[in-house]
Order: sequence, then structure tokens, then C-alpha cells
Amino acid sequence: MATFAEPWPLATLASRIGDSVGPSEPVLVSQARIDAFAEATEDRQWIHVDPVRAKDSAFGGTIAHGFLTLSLLSHFMDELVVVSGAEMAVNYGLDRVRFPAPVTAGSSLRATVTIVDVRPEEDRVMMRASMTITADGADRPSCVAESVTLFRPIQGEAR
Repeated sequence: MATFAEPWPLATLASRIGDSVGPSEPVLVSQARIDAFAEATEDRQWIHVDPVRAKDSAFGGTIAHGFLTLSLLSHFMDELVVVSGAEMAVNYGLDRVRFPAPVTAGSSLRATVTIVDVRPEEDRVMMRASMTITADGADRPSCVAESVTLFRPIQGEAR
């Protein structure tokens, strides 16, 4: 799989069903990022924010919140799937989210995206994409999810 340089026109997005792009550029999940996420969400469980205690855990150190990993989907989608002819893209939701492997502090994550379905609707186009996030060097993905994005065409653009 390889990233692409040219945006995909919204009018021809359906022709990309089955196409995969990626991997993305790496995103470092530092302890500072984990701590900031813990503060923002008020989820300060020790396995995320206490490196001394977490050192003796099954993970050998702190791990990122699953929702922190999940929250990076928007970043990866924006990097890998550029759609021209859309006035805006809106995150409509997620289906089938799983966290098969933990993300230890200090890991770098990369994502791949596969377009699963594209459906024109009244005033928008709905795209489903399978997204996989994996830590560099890991055997299993850290997050697998189906993302649903709504694109609103630029007025006058074909869908």
C-alpha cells in the first residue's frame, strides 16, 4: 500500500471502493500526550498515568487509553484520504471498534485506510472506511474501526 499525492474527486469516490492507502506518517504517543488525554477526559487510571506502578504491570509500562488511539482516526483520515469537490467532511460515526493490542508510551502509530462503501444521498455522500492503526514493530493492530464520513458537495459539483 502507498499513500497518494492527488486528491480523489468526490464525484468519482465510489470508484475507489476496495482501494487501500497508507501507511500514514508515524504519530508518537508520548507519556505527555497520554497524560494530557487523561486530564482532558478525566480518566486518570494508573495504567495510563503512573509509570512507576505500571512498570510492574503485565504491559511493562504505561499504555495509552484506547480512546486516545481511536481519537487519532481523524488525523490519519485527513492525512490519507483527501477528497476534492467537497465543501466539508463530517465525522458521522464509527462501527465495529476493537483494540486488539495495547499502545505503550513511546510508541509510534501508523494507519491504513480501505474504502469499504460510498453512497450518494440527498445532499451528501456517505463513505465507510475500514481503518487499522498499528504501533511500529507490533504484531497486532492497536485499533481496528470502521469510520463513517459524510461529505457535502460544493454547490454545483456533481456527486
